[in-house]
Amino acid sequence: MTFLIQQTLLYAVPLMIVALAGVFAERSGIINLALEGIMIFGAFCGVYFVNVVQQAGWFAQAKDNGNWVALQGFEILALLVAALCGAIFSLLLAFAAINLKANQTISGTALNLMAPALVLFLIRILANQSTLYMSEGDAASWFMIKKSTLGFDKNADIGVLGEIFINKVYLATYLCILLFIILSVLLYKTRFGLRLRSCGENPQAADSLGINVYRMRYAGTIISGALAGLGGFVYALTTANCSANGDVAGFGFLALAVMIFGNWKPGNIAGAALLFGLFKCIAASYASIDINGDGVYMLAQIGLSSNFYRMLPYLITMIVLAFTSKKSRAPKAEGIPYDKGQR
Repeated sequence: MTFLIQQTLLYAVPLMIVALAGVFAERSGIINLALEGIMIFGAFCGVYFVNVVQQAGWFAQAKDNGNWVALQGFEILALLVAALCGAIFSLLLAFAAINLKANQTISGTALNLMAPALVLFLIRILANQSTLYMSEGDAASWFMIKKSTLGFDKNADIGVLGEIFINKVYLATYLCILLFIILSVLLYKTRFGLRLRSCGENPQAADSLGINVYRMRYAGTIISGALAGLGGFVYALTTANCSANGDVAGFGFLALAVMIFGNWKPGNIAGAALLFGLFKCIAASYASIDINGDGVYMLAQIGLSSNFYRMLPYLITMIVLAFTSKKSRAPKAEGIPYDKGQR
């Protein structure tokens, strides 16, 4: 059960933070279908930063000195790099949607098509291979926090909660949860959040009150891009062994489903992300999940094809959206280019 909860969190947290990215863009009035592409680009930038820092010898020096705090610092820097690159990449969508008043669905789709091609092109140039890996070792050996890291003996009994939350975990997971809470408060409890949401509901009324709609929509899209880039690297770090290959297993589109299922509300999104994360965990680890702790891997013994488990998260996505999408209420002005002269 400990393994199941930990793995569910690893899959749910990137979904949660990227779904919140979609909320920021759409609450400002911009449809961000490019979440998948931004995740791919952010994952590549974060992994490349780790690769470069490793080659400089800083990782090895910190590990030789037993300085695990420095290693966590490098992880935070990689998260910031991924967020910055995601924000820069999202400017393409913002410029097309706000300045050029282009169709936002087509613009987002174009970025989704461009991102993997661009990333694979850069990987081929930089590494002469199809996948960019860490320079040495794996993500767990460099970044994973274990109970021995915190001073406990390897065989020490730290209880069920200790095993779940402080043994074999990543700092990035908890940073994303903290960021999710802070940004949710920002969106719903501050003046900035109120202005941003007003631009997605009635931009003409917002403009009449002196709110710069174009600026707020740029802000919403840039924050969205930063969160999606961050989520892309968190996915690569925790579930893909800190590698980038122009693919994030459809997490960007799953995040869109989580956002719609959560009705553009952070609390609902967190619950939806945990649900989808659970099924994603089952799809990836069904053969090693011991639900009752009795040594029996029930899901592996049922006899279902492994392909069924792999398609389960996407099947659940379609079923959930079929029953909930009609009740979902999107921001009224999302996807509509703002015309200052229209009333």
